[in-house]
Amino acid sequence: MAGRKPKPDHLKLITGTAQACRMNPSAPEGSKAPPVAPDWLSERAAEIFEGLVEILGEMGLASGSDTAMLAMLASRIEEVEICTAVIEDAGRVYVSKAETTTGEDGTLVVKQMVRARPEVSMRNEALRHVQSLLAEFGLSPAARSRVSAAGKKEEDEFADF
Repeated sequence: MAGRKPKPDHLKLITGTAQACRMNPSAPEGSKAPPVAPDWLSERAAEIFEGLVEILGEMGLASGSDTAMLAMLASRIEEVEICTAVIEDAGRVYVSKAETTTGEDGTLVVKQMVRARPEVSMRNEALRHVQSLLAEFGLSPAARSRVSAAGKKEEDEFADF
């Protein structure tokens, strides 16, 4: 499918761009139950999952129907944390095995290759995936700027005057 991904109807309602001709009246509604962390998530990923559910709950976007995507997002964020810890401990590069050859004059020549650690590319890919998933949930600054959340407003004590 070419072009932009279609915007979900609930986001059209929130942003004020809902038009009857562009809405899908037969679109399935998400579950009203809050998402629950699946058992396969690690302890750290489950903590991240709960934090994401809390943020989405405050925005009025938490749905039990999104459990799988939230679990994937939490797992990828944990993967970023793990890869970052390895990179901080071991560095971004390593020296590969040295090749030894004999030069024309009979001297021993040692060649070493400096390579990027595999965790660097693993983290980069996980970060791209995290960024994409955050945008899907409206949790990036750009995605959030397109949505006007109907959050709780503080009561103005002088409103009656």
